[in-house]
Amino acid sequence: MTRKIMLFMALAGAGAMSYAQQVPVATRGQLLYTTHCVTCHTTQMHWRNGKLAYDWDSLKLQVSRWQGTAGLQWDDADIVEVTRYLNDAIYRYSQSDGRVSSSK
Repeated sequence: MTRKIMLFMALAGAGAMSYAQQVPVATRGQLLYTTHCVTCHTTQMHWRNGKLAYDWDSLKLQVSRWQGTAGLQWDDADIVEVTRYLNDAIYRYSQSDGRVSSSK
């Protein structure tokens, strides 16, 4: 092989490796949401008129409410992770502390 071909192959391989490293790892919140919620809750569900989540606390309350309705038995950390995932992916509300409100 000539040097030009070897250089091209090396650069192509390096480019492919750098692209593969850019794939983000799914968060726990994303995994929980896609496993348990996405069947009924499409992205449009979050943009509909009359939505019940209008800030971080109300979003967290809705996650807590619906996981209970579905009988998922998530703990506080799971609720916060799903809330964080939805907030980062869709809502972009200012985030308060990570605790789940006691008024579930």
